[in-house]
Amino acid sequence: MKILPLRDNKEPAVNQALIGSDARILSKIKRTVFMIMSLMVLHVLAMMTLESLTLWQAIWLTLTTITTVGYGDLSAKTMFGQAATIILIFMSAITLVTFLVRDYVDYRIARNERIRSGLWDWNMKDHILIINAPKYNADQFFQRLVTQIREDEANADTDILLLNTEYGDGLSAQLKDLGVRHILGNGNNDADLARAEAKMATHIFVLARDEYHADSDSISFDIVHRLADLRLAHITLVECVVDANRPRMIDLDVKSILRPIRSYPEILVRAMDAPGSEVVIEDMFTRKDDHPERYSIWLEGESWADVVTAMLKAGIGTPMAFINKDGDITVHPRGDVRVYAQSLIILVKSDQVPTQADVTEAFQNAFQKFVVESQDPA
Repeated sequence: MKILPLRDNKEPAVNQALIGSDARILSKIKRTVFMIMSLMVLHVLAMMTLESLTLWQAIWLTLTTITTVGYGDLSAKTMFGQAATIILIFMSAITLVTFLVRDYVDYRIARNERIRSGLWDWNMKDHILIINAPKYNADQFFQRLVTQIREDEANADTDILLLNTEYGDGLSAQLKDLGVRHILGNGNNDADLARAEAKMATHIFVLARDEYHADSDSISFDIVHRLADLRLAHITLVECVVDANRPRMIDLDVKSILRPIRSYPEILVRAMDAPGSEVVIEDMFTRKDDHPERYSIWLEGESWADVVTAMLKAGIGTPMAFINKDGDITVHPRGDVRVYAQSLIILVKSDQVPTQADVTEAFQNAFQKFVVESQDPA
């Protein structure tokens, strides 16, 4: 399948009316604040001129009057001073303060609606940007992915931003509790990438929209192409549905390319922390290359380092874990751990899978030699 960049995607339609309303309210607030400040300055000047108050006394009287506190320690005594207070404060400024409170509440409501619907610009820096959403069970996938990211102390407080069209009605409470933020948009829209501050991200994930459909690779390729134009391919991890499409992704110098394995979002985190480890993990899901096999073998306190050495020297494979006599599995123990086990899990070559007899013979030969050498007085 040939992949071409889709350069003219304009979706989704941004709610310009909501953004315009938000901007108009903010403009009204600024205008009202300016008018209130102007009236306060005029009242201060009036009190200094008509009531012979000091600057501080005039400011104090103005503030206590406009906030309706009215301590009574200072007040206008002359008719002209009282008239100035009635006109500038009672009739104008207090009314404007009421309008200001109303407009501020409206602005907060509009702001919260923009945040909820993904239209708020977060202006993030050093964040993790996740573009697209899985077609199925997106909430559960993101919860597991973000939880795994948070397991690393270095990313425990890192901002995580989703860029997709999945959450037009707002994020779930679970994702909000995990500190996730959302922007409604598409990764193959340059304006949306700018809103998501892609240039300021430390890691970028490009998820396949549909892990069962090859057309997802065309969308992903277009997104990665745009990121490459922004010189961000080196921090980008991309999911690729069809292996034949990987070379085109590789040509863009992306950090990692993975199959979309929705049940294990942890692979994405491993690829982010240790690029290349995803290749090892992916191979374990197939029998195409290396894969793990379980072999029965009775171990009575041999060190794990000696067990690994014995299997490698015999060309069997790489021991990855052991199963003790209670059936518990220990993965990748320290080399000095004494192993009491009934079975080993060994990473073997798929085209040369050892038999049980091969493993048993390799173990016996290695440890018989080890015993002889350890008893040698020399």
